[in-house]
Amino acid sequence: MTPWELKGRELINCTCEYGCNCQFNALPDKGHCHAVAGIDIDRGRYGDIPLDGLRIGAIFKWPGAIHEGDGEAIAFVDERAAPEQREALLKIMTGQDTAPFATMFAVFASTVTTMHPPVFTRIDIDIDVEARRGRVAIPGYVELTGEPIRNPVSGAEHRARIHLPEGFEYEIAEIGSGTSRTSGPMRVEIDSKYAQFAHLHLNNQGVVRGRAAAEALA
Repeated sequence: MTPWELKGRELINCTCEYGCNCQFNALPDKGHCHAVAGIDIDRGRYGDIPLDGLRIGAIFKWPGAIHEGDGEAIAFVDERAAPEQREALLKIMTGQDTAPFATMFAVFASTVTTMHPPVFTRIDIDIDVEARRGRVAIPGYVELTGEPIRNPVSGAEHRARIHLPEGFEYEIAEIGSGTSRTSGPMRVEIDSKYAQFAHLHLNNQGVVRGRAAAEALA
């Protein structure tokens, strides 16, 4: 198994309401799950291959709950990545060189039956986790924006977090409101639904614990 590690920031938007039942081991509130994701890698490596500064994205569609399978997905990889970096990122994104079900990449890959060919393209990402604001733009494929949830009466920004001490994706996520439109082989439309902003620190064995928990206690 080739060792790998990633540190970065993610923005994910799905069709659930702001709580996202998946985070609580419950079924999706719409009966299905559609999701759009972008990850900005601040630092990373796959063996001796550096992955610093690269970006990845994905679109997912499941007809029911994620664990029921029969999912459809497409992966996007930064066009700036060299051939060996592209191969490394695709291996990570498809759950290879990873302990069984240790990361969200491995879990999601195990539920996908239709995997479209990967797209190597420009990916623009701007994510401010603490401000709960972000954008993921993949020309011709994805336009995702995230912002704070707002009080329906006053319009004031509302802050909420999800803390998963044993999660396979993050320890702490800031929750906001996301809107997505996608084109190409997978069409998704999401309006003002669940968005999560999170700092990621992952390796072959899953989430590297401690940093987010320490911040929560500070």
